[in-house]
Amino acid sequence: VGTQVAEVFRAHGGLLPAEAAEASARALTEVRIGDPRRVLERYPHELSAGQRHRVLIAMALAASPEVLVLDEPTTALDATVEAEVLDLIEALQAELDVAILFISHDVRVVAKLCDRVGLLYAGRLVEEGRAEEVLRAPRHPYTLALLRCVPRLDRGAPPERVEPIPGSPPEPGSNVAGCAFADRCRLVRPRCRVEAPPAYPVADGWSSRCHYHAEVGATGARVASPNGDGRLPASGAAPLLRVDSVSKTYRVGDARIDAVTDVSFDLRHGEVLGLVGESGSGKTSLARCIAGLAEPSAGTLELDGHRLSWPLRDRPRDARRAVQMVFQNPDAALNPALSVGAALRRSLLRLSGDGGRDDAALHDLAALVRLSPRDLELRPRALSGGMKQRVAIARSFAGSPRLVICDEPVSDLDASVQAAILNLVRDLREREGVSYLFISHDLAVVRYVADRIGVMYLGSLVELGPAGTLFDAPNHPYTEALISAIPALPADEERPRITLYGPLPSPSRPPSGCRFHTRCPRFLGEVCRTVEPPWQDDGRGRRYRCHIAPRDLAGLQRADRLAGRPPTRAED
Repeated sequence: VGTQVAEVFRAHGGLLPAEAAEASARALTEVRIGDPRRVLERYPHELSAGQRHRVLIAMALAASPEVLVLDEPTTALDATVEAEVLDLIEALQAELDVAILFISHDVRVVAKLCDRVGLLYAGRLVEEGRAEEVLRAPRHPYTLALLRCVPRLDRGAPPERVEPIPGSPPEPGSNVAGCAFADRCRLVRPRCRVEAPPAYPVADGWSSRCHYHAEVGATGARVASPNGDGRLPASGAAPLLRVDSVSKTYRVGDARIDAVTDVSFDLRHGEVLGLVGESGSGKTSLARCIAGLAEPSAGTLELDGHRLSWPLRDRPRDARRAVQMVFQNPDAALNPALSVGAALRRSLLRLSGDGGRDDAALHDLAALVRLSPRDLELRPRALSGGMKQRVAIARSFAGSPRLVICDEPVSDLDASVQAAILNLVRDLREREGVSYLFISHDLAVVRYVADRIGVMYLGSLVELGPAGTLFDAPNHPYTEALISAIPALPADEERPRITLYGPLPSPSRPPSGCRFHTRCPRFLGEVCRTVEPPWQDDGRGRRYRCHIAPRDLAGLQRADRLAGRPPTRAED
């Protein structure tokens, strides 16, 4: 890393090697990297995602720019790292007096960071103005449609159903006579198809390219979602899946990495269980163990009360069909040489036997995820990101699964495509009666799809409970910090930001006692440092691992709210 950073400084400032090395260390200090000289000696793969982003920002600042262009700088980052990077960008903007052009598909991040916002559609700037005004009361149908794609986080209410934008944008380079958004617009009229709208002034510094901008916003309200309001699906005498005391340890050279430590939970029939936590918290390792793609070091797994072997090859065919997985990156999961139809047919043959030779079964599977017969002829390179993820989901349903594990299925998708996939996941759950283990770093997404949420930290499960109550009043201090880090839209209720102390510890050297004590904003002292915390039950179907009892915690949270302050460590 030091070589790369120093090369940038030499190129921009004509510095000698020794001077460039010194400038590199100062630059990393500027972007709030602790022990910068040690970081400069590391390779990129040895840095966390947040550290890599900070190094890139330091390199961009090497030439003392007047304008800094940040292209999707927080995509795929978990909530706490994203919040740290955004705080850093805000601080640097103020300290260095640099103008920032911030490009992102994440509307929440734009709302938190930007003074002004411009909405691009089909190569045209369709709305521009102060971020607070535009995102609170948009005056272009595309802006409004984009906001309807974003899951809301209103307290005490079930999430509203997200609404994907119908249709597709025009092909790049196509000649559109009128408004480029006309084919997807709720307000479209004959004039829109023949006359390209100019930039109509809405207010000082606010413009909209819509002939009927004054009518935008009166096009109907979103409807409430049945998910995530604390009402759990009915369960039978036994859960569908039981995970009991599962641990997974990796050996990397001489280092022992405890990726998953003593995790237990039940998953009910027809339930969506969300799993959240920072990168490195063990979510994917746990999912791969359940799917049979990795063998844990300890623990047991039961499906419908029957013990399952850990390796996939040792499971009976019915069990292999029952548990399927949708991966984060469909590009890596789909064979580029096979058409969509061939890939789905292959899955049908493997999971349903003769069903793979039945054209009707193939078309039924495609229709399940809203793929057309024409789509079956295409290869992955001809598909959009959302279409590829639909194919991956269809493949997981080829054997009529009972549990589908979704590992970050929407992290790289834009807002409209993400909304379409989330609604597809919900609709398949209701239509097919399937259960989900839904893993994501995006807490707003998990709140939208999940009935219950499990929170993982450094390999351990630290809180588990109904989605609605967990978001409205989190118990574990780590859950409090995660939820407070979610950027709020102007119309959302904003929560006080809770800052974690220090970096995420290495899973090869986890802290003693409570694993979270080194970063905990409610740290009590020696008991947290030396004693492993017990499971606490708050009496509302929620459990969490902490030394603070439910009644004491409620008192601390009430005092913080009345004082308008974040939690404070005992030693502070």
